[in-house]
Amino acid sequence: MNQPPRQQGQHFLVTGAGTGIGRAIATRLAEEGAALSLVGRRDAALQDTAAALRALGAPVFVASADIRDAAAIQAAVQAAVQAQGLLRGVVANAGVGGPNAPGADDRFTDLVQTNLVGTYHTLRACQDQLAEGPDPRHMVVVASILGRIGVAGYTGYCASKSGLFGLVRALAQELAATGVQVNAVAPGWVETEMAWQGLDGMAQAMGSTRAQAFAEAMKAVPLGRMSQPAEIAGLVAWLVSADGRGVTGQGLDMNNGAWM
Repeated sequence: MNQPPRQQGQHFLVTGAGTGIGRAIATRLAEEGAALSLVGRRDAALQDTAAALRALGAPVFVASADIRDAAAIQAAVQAAVQAQGLLRGVVANAGVGGPNAPGADDRFTDLVQTNLVGTYHTLRACQDQLAEGPDPRHMVVVASILGRIGVAGYTGYCASKSGLFGLVRALAQELAATGVQVNAVAPGWVETEMAWQGLDGMAQAMGSTRAQAFAEAMKAVPLGRMSQPAEIAGLVAWLVSADGRGVTGQGLDMNNGAWM
């Protein structure tokens, strides 16, 4: 007997959905029957994702907002709810990457303001816009393996992603009585534009080619491969499904064995 898509009629908001992991998550949820609201800074990329989702038959709302701006993300969430109804869940994926170094051009503050503070603004903006229980509601944060380990030259990124695990644990405790599940997923190397930019930086520092940098990076990955964005999306889809009932306050690692 055919079953209806497991997110049929549910409304999810995904930040940073224009490219990479965010786009893959939005696509997977749309394939499962959800309505999507896409939020991010790059409107053209969001509109491109929206067109692809509408081709799948998904209702889509798009709002441009910088998650560092609490008022802007709150307004975007309210507009999304007005357009498509209360939220079943939010996937806080938006973020920035790359290294930072001390000096006048140190990016530490921007990395933390975007990845940690911006994620906090996103979750708080969505908190009062979640559908009523008793069915579980979901907050999912996209963290990183660099929240688990330290990498020289990435103090801002490591600090911001590490902070997300503490945020998730505390907020999961805070919202547990209302039936809201709060979790993080922690990818390692994922084949995205951000990952290739990182490898290009490695290659430049090593005085080598991109292929050589990739080979060097994979030495620390037991399975010897990058994840695909669709694989991370599958983990998120599981978390927000009935099969993920009872999982809260957790950081789920998907990094081809690198966090061993």
